[in-house]
Amino acid sequence: MAVETDVLDELRRLRTRIPRLTGSLAATVDGLVLAHDVPETEPEGLAALTAAALGVAHRMTDAAARGDFRELLVRGTRGYVATYAAGTTAVLTLLAEDRVNVGRLHLEGRRSGARIADLVTTRVGPGTGRHADRAARTPGAAPRSALGEHLTPPPTARPIGTLPVRTPQRPTHQPRPQPGN
Repeated sequence: MAVETDVLDELRRLRTRIPRLTGSLAATVDGLVLAHDVPETEPEGLAALTAAALGVAHRMTDAAARGDFRELLVRGTRGYVATYAAGTTAVLTLLAEDRVNVGRLHLEGRRSGARIADLVTTRVGPGTGRHADRAARTPGAAPRSALGEHLTPPPTARPIGTLPVRTPQRPTHQPRPQPGN
């Protein structure tokens, strides 16, 4: 059974355990959908927004010296959006009505996040998944070209949850005057 099927089963079981839950989504921290049960919502868009919110949440916990990210709760006029860490590579996002029992939402969301983390960790290992056809690199080894030559190592990747910082630059050319100005 594929990891997506197992994760989807977990999301469906959440609906029975949390009254007033209206949707759930499991995604990678990069915003790719693993499985979803979100009627009337675009799962890819929700996963992308979850990844963006996750990046901000990581930065907030770092800036406030509160340790590793665990969960994020957003309340709107018509309900809640709750995001829970599911290991280091996945997140669980839950959508609930305004009258949901928030304590129950947290309890079940944390439990399901841990289950999804286990499913993703045990079922998706090296050499599987989307890029299984690519040659695996050993940690610390320099990448090689098709001819076997060593290439310069790539710049160090930024840690999960950090956002790129853009430095504004001066334009290299002067804007053209607009007619009528």
